[in-house]
Amino acid sequence: MSTYQIHPIVMGTKVFDKSMMTYQYGTGCPYTIPIYCWYLEGGDKKVLVDTGEMGPIRSEDRERAIGGRIYTFEEGLAKWGLKPEDIDVVIHTHLHNDHCENDFKCVNAKIYVHQKELETIHNPHPLDYRYNEEFILEVEENGQIEVITEDGEILPGIRVMHTPAHTEGGLSILIDTPSGTAVITGFCIIMENLEPPKQIKAMEMEVIPPGTHVNVYQAYDIVKQIKSMGDILLPLHEPAFASRETI
Repeated sequence: MSTYQIHPIVMGTKVFDKSMMTYQYGTGCPYTIPIYCWYLEGGDKKVLVDTGEMGPIRSEDRERAIGGRIYTFEEGLAKWGLKPEDIDVVIHTHLHNDHCENDFKCVNAKIYVHQKELETIHNPHPLDYRYNEEFILEVEENGQIEVITEDGEILPGIRVMHTPAHTEGGLSILIDTPSGTAVITGFCIIMENLEPPKQIKAMEMEVIPPGTHVNVYQAYDIVKQIKSMGDILLPLHEPAFASRETI
């Protein structure tokens, strides 16, 4: 049985209203989120979950807000002795641009994407401006994309689950670690979505749906389900991981 250490690497940030993460909560509060590339160390393959931004904005203010350093793709991989061409597998939570801008650098990687996500990036709704097919055209033309249609194991100790909360083809990643099952959420949330403050719980809400979602009722149920599935929960944009080398 393969187990993994998970290394969160900040490869971008966004500054916006907190309610973009937490539906109907935190409106009017400026908030900075880290954009992660997650290196899964273990087994015989070099595995990433998402690839982050190609040209991240780097400033003292943003690094102070998230509590950690912002890296370029090459710098972040070099921390772990890797180069983009060393990557064997990329698994995408979804294909919004900030999660896939460095795919083209991973010239030797198989890139796993849910079928619905691939369909959407080529024909996005006007409201979903975060999709840009230019970031995946090269790897698609090279035959690197592996289309996922069902939940299942990608590699020993790494499984994917279709969780269409934030996007139609969102995939949550379940990873065997020495401390139990870790779940990288396939939707853009922070820890408060999973552990709401008392004023939210007082409304009999166990979780907060993502601020941007496909269907808010379905999203609530998916977030609640994922919360119950992991010994270690890794919300996709939680700032607390920016200062962590390893989970």
